[in-house]
Amino acid sequence: MDPNDISRLNRRFGIAGEVVFREGPNGQGVVEISNARAMAAIALQGAHLMNWAPHREEPVVWLSPKAKFGPGKAIRGGVPVCWPWFGPHAGEASFPAHGFARTQPWEVIDVQALEDGSNRLGFRLIRSEETYALWPHSTPLELYMIIGAALEMELVTHNDGPAPVILGEALHAYFQVSDIGRIAIQGFDGCPYIDRMDHGRRKQQKGPVIFDRETDRIYLESTADCVIVDPGLQRRIRIAKRGSRSTVVWNPWAAKAEALGDFERDGYLGMVCVESANAADDRVTIAPGGTHRLWVRYTVEPWD
Repeated sequence: MDPNDISRLNRRFGIAGEVVFREGPNGQGVVEISNARAMAAIALQGAHLMNWAPHREEPVVWLSPKAKFGPGKAIRGGVPVCWPWFGPHAGEASFPAHGFARTQPWEVIDVQALEDGSNRLGFRLIRSEETYALWPHSTPLELYMIIGAALEMELVTHNDGPAPVILGEALHAYFQVSDIGRIAIQGFDGCPYIDRMDHGRRKQQKGPVIFDRETDRIYLESTADCVIVDPGLQRRIRIAKRGSRSTVVWNPWAAKAEALGDFERDGYLGMVCVESANAADDRVTIAPGGTHRLWVRYTVEPWD
């Protein structure tokens, strides 16, 4: 039985007027949420949240108009799930960057209507011979989301095997901004970071993060809230998290965006990635029988 059969999903999990499953681009399954609090859309491949906007707000999550859809293709924008490693694989250059979770099918395991008008959805990664060849560990992976005035996501990794496992992960969130050159990100003052635009040198952040060129940094020991301050949209996006000790901040700037091929011209100006992660020094060890949870909460704060 196809776990992502659209008719079956609507019969089992659909909620009239709130949650509907449909066929999306290139035949991919998509679940659309439109409830009393917000709207969102999630691709079943990758359990990939593609957009989210509380009512009466500009979209908070950015999706490239030139994003590519199809079996095994990574979607540019939204919130890709990077797992069970972040960036290139440490030992095998031929393995996919950021792991395989974002390009594999997931099954729906739970949909609920909550009392406050939000919806809770749960997904489980479907493993295959192909993914076991890349990651030969018994580590069931689930992702839970609450779609409401705030967006909550929790990535849950279980270790059902006999030995500890070490993994890297990230919720690779793309946020919509008015102009990358006008925003600032607060919350990293004093944090050490790895500057991947400067040969991986270790540096320390001073003041807010601002952008005037390609930026690719891993902030270590970053557990506190951070805030995207956007005067153009007159809002602040707050990112709170648990189970994550590093944060990746990325913008490709013009030349890199053009080379990637799935950005519109000047598309980089309207986005920034702030990724709650366990990467580099902060990879996670899960003991046999253990569970690790990476939880994030995104909220939009009014402009004073």
